[in-house]
Amino acid sequence: MPGLAGDDSRDIPATVREHPRVFATLTAPSFGPVHNRPDHGTCRCGSTHPTDDPALGTALDPATYDYAAAVLFNNHAGELWQRFTNRLRRELAARAGLSQRALADVLRLSYGKVAEFQKRGAIHFHAVIRLDGADGPDSPPPSWATTSALTDAIRAASHHSYTSVSAPAAADQPARTFRWGTQLDIRPVKAFGDGSDVTEQAVAAYVVKYATKAAETTGTLDRRIGELAELDRHGVPDHARRLIRACWDLDALYPERKLWAWAHMLGFRGHFSSKSRRYSTTLGALRQTRADYRAAQERGALGLDDREPDTVLVLADWQYAGHGHTPGESALAATIARDLQLNREIAREALQDLVLEGAAA
Repeated sequence: MPGLAGDDSRDIPATVREHPRVFATLTAPSFGPVHNRPDHGTCRCGSTHPTDDPALGTALDPATYDYAAAVLFNNHAGELWQRFTNRLRRELAARAGLSQRALADVLRLSYGKVAEFQKRGAIHFHAVIRLDGADGPDSPPPSWATTSALTDAIRAASHHSYTSVSAPAAADQPARTFRWGTQLDIRPVKAFGDGSDVTEQAVAAYVVKYATKAAETTGTLDRRIGELAELDRHGVPDHARRLIRACWDLDALYPERKLWAWAHMLGFRGHFSSKSRRYSTTLGALRQTRADYRAAQERGALGLDDREPDTVLVLADWQYAGHGHTPGESALAATIARDLQLNREIAREALQDLVLEGAAA
């Protein structure tokens, strides 16, 4: 994400580098013990796992691991972030002795964040959080808005009771309240390193690392899943398979959460990167820049660079390519696909029962 590390991207003044900035990591809570590589000693299983051990991140005891809570947390992570930023503004206002309305007249909270899937399939958020003046990056923040004040406000906001999201009880599922995990890392970002804080270059490297760790690192698929049988065909490992199955099992209990539609993302339904409006240049502007660049490449490849700018190209050959579903047709198609999938599973279970009965006879 341009501007995520240095904050001096297009349309952003270089003076923004002097504004208070931190690189914060908000983690998921525990859903049960998993195989890991602790800094000291061995894993709880008694082994010392190599870095490429596929067991890393998987449950020590799958029978007691809360797979349902894991996918529901992922599914609510975006709302949890929103509540965190809302509370963070309140914490900053309280430290300044201002109301939230008065705070907006002197300070603006800006951020850019990326989501990371850990081996255990839980979402973490890594964000550069910055304090600007009321007019955004072009204006300096008030003197009381320091890096220390920002750090204290983040800690308070992340642990406040307001920063939580609840999922109601449904059938055999209990009511759950989700909060950030206890592990919270906050480090000041400096334009030039002094050996104690992370630099812009280090943050940029972290962002690239996190951005390339998609859900597939957990063993899930990189596209939407049509039926559970696909897990067998593609050899999805057990831990990811259980998380995906949890999405399937919970989908009917929480239909508004669309868990099965996002099962390939282990329930997570957000973007891997997002930012506040005034953090840096807009994503729309970046997309337009990429589109213009690709168009220039195509013009060069087709030998169209020599044409006058106002030249109108007339396409005389048109072919009908078809049309997509209407919203009603899409809903009907999804229902039919789900029924077919359910029928196949029922048929397989019935066939298995017949085989078992025949063996018993």
